[in-house]
Amino acid sequence: MDFRGIPVRTIGPGTQPEEQDGKTLSYIDMPKDMWTYKPPRLPEPEVLANLAAAKETMQWLRDALATYRRGSEPLLANLTALDRDSREIVNQILGEGEVSITCDGPLRACTQESVLAGVWRTLYIDQVDRVVYDLLEVADVPHYVRDHEAQCREIKIEPKQAPSDVTNALSILVELESYRQQYTTGQQPKVINLSLLPLADADLLYLDEQLGHGPVDILSRSYGKCQVSATLVPNVWWVRYYNSMSTLILNTLEVVDVPQVACAASEDLRDSAERLDDILTPYWPAVA
Repeated sequence: MDFRGIPVRTIGPGTQPEEQDGKTLSYIDMPKDMWTYKPPRLPEPEVLANLAAAKETMQWLRDALATYRRGSEPLLANLTALDRDSREIVNQILGEGEVSITCDGPLRACTQESVLAGVWRTLYIDQVDRVVYDLLEVADVPHYVRDHEAQCREIKIEPKQAPSDVTNALSILVELESYRQQYTTGQQPKVINLSLLPLADADLLYLDEQLGHGPVDILSRSYGKCQVSATLVPNVWWVRYYNSMSTLILNTLEVVDVPQVACAASEDLRDSAERLDDILTPYWPAVA
């Protein structure tokens, strides 16, 4: 049969017969916040030809992606002095990826991952919210996330001082402190899955009070979202996963230098190098 001879039938809500019991069909809401890659919209090649600073920046980025290896020292370029036109082009090429990071402590910074995984744009801000440095970085995670100065707070287990409605939080703190004392940088993370434990609101509140809130917050958006928050205890992070309906589906405490969910994988970095070549080839063939 020719496909043009197949009758077209409309389907969906309103096209099905009503149920005999008077009930109507209900449908699960489809996810609306899934992050997908969108290539930049750049001017014509002749417009870009004279933007030497933007071209130099992209050449540096291509070389950095080619040489960086996950776990090595981050590669940094200072973009603070870029002229306005070059900055606009660089902004368009980098775009906005799925991970955002803020640091609000002695060091104040805002970081946005670009559409190229492992390529980060960080604005360092003074106490009156003025941008003082604009850095481009190639790394699995921005360097200050690993180097942030968490307060050397010890986990205190004091049963007599805990509220009467706290039941299981104290045992979690004991386990967490044991993991923390044994942990050394580079080890596999130790994870406590709070979602599987019988915890009351009082337990969660007590854990939050004892661990405190550190300077670094990370938000990863892809299918749903993941919030990663540093605590005031070194190498202890609170990680919360949400589905596309913003419902908490996984709540964990991790003992690790940086949670894996916030880091670009080696294959992501290789893909970013290839994608950058694809973006630049029509405009700066010499760069690609």
